Amino acid sequence: MVTIQQKIADNVASVNDRVAEAARNCGRDPSAITVVAVTKYVDAELTSYLLDAGVVDLGENRPQQMWEKAEALRQRTVRWHQIGHLQRNKLKRTMPLVHLFHAGDSMRILKAANEHALESNSQTALLLEVNVSGDTEKHGFTTAELTEALPEIGELQGIEVRGLMGMASRIGGLDSAQRDFASLAEIREQLLSACPASIELHELSMGMSGDFEVAIAQGATIVRIGSAFFDGVLKAKG
Repeated sequence: MVTIQQKIADNVASVNDRVAEAARNCGRDPSAITVVAVTKYVDAELTSYLLDAGVVDLGENRPQQMWEKAEALRQRTVRWHQIGHLQRNKLKRTMPLVHLFHAGDSMRILKAANEHALESNSQTALLLEVNVSGDTEKHGFTTAELTEALPEIGELQGIEVRGLMGMASRIGGLDSAQRDFASLAEIREQLLSACPASIELHELSMGMSGDFEVAIAQGATIVRIGSAFFDGVLKAKG
């Protein structure tokens, strides 16, 4: 009988194979793509099985869950990614844990992150979130807002901007996702010419379990994958 731990290990191998194939299919080096395992639906035990299978980058939407898992897994090597909208009152406890903050979605949160970093004599690495699908329920800058804000963002000494993050529309399937990802890549190219020297836009965080191969074809350097790692696991554990 296959154990839950072995099933997760098999899923990790399958996802890694799919990422590598998607990269090779568009002439890219698979090692240039970071896979972030999104663990918001699972407990620390299942999360630890990902680490056992060689996963290092873990993503959480809710800061409280990150706090709990970071404590439970404090003896393990983890690079934590905060991928969901973060309220300013949770910055102080969250940011010291975070390797990369994906949801730099407004000037308010960027200024708050900058203030926290300066107070702690550190720098916060982050991605600027773009509402590329135009979904009113999603957070993020519009292209026009981000273009206007770049000079001010470039003056924030406590943050290190590494790229852009975006999510595909919830409707429209893979064709719609492909358009959204292509649009984010195009926005990145447009912004490069207007970027202050202090801002880098190397990273493109886009693509999830259902569309990460499409995202890789459009230039994603980071993909955020959750359910594909736990296929056949959650029901069994439940």
